[in-house]
Amino acid sequence: PCVSYIIYGGNAVPVQCCNGVRSLNSMAQTTPDRRAVCNCIKNAVTSSGFTYTRFNLDIVAGLPSKCGVNIPYQISPNTNCNSRQS
Repeated sequence: PCVSYIIYGGNAVPVQCCNGVRSLNSMAQTTPDRRAVCNCIKNAVTSSGFTYTRFNLDIVAGLPSKCGVNIPYQISPNTNCNSRQS
C-alpha cells in the first residue's frame, strides 16, 4: 500500500501505508526481529534488481515518523542493521 506514495510522494501518507508501517513495527519487538526488518527494508531500497528502483529514499526514510512510529535506526542505504537495535 506504500509503493505509489514512496515513488511519487503526495500530501499525506495513505492510511493503508501507515497501517502497514505500524503493523510491521509492532511485530518487530526483539533485537533480532528489528535487525531482520532493517535488513529487509535496506535490501528493498538498495537492491539494483528490485522491481521498484524508483523509490524516493527521503520519502521512505520519513515514513516511520509520518506514521507516528519510532524505530531505533535510520532508513538509509548506509545503515548498519547489525548494530545495536534496542
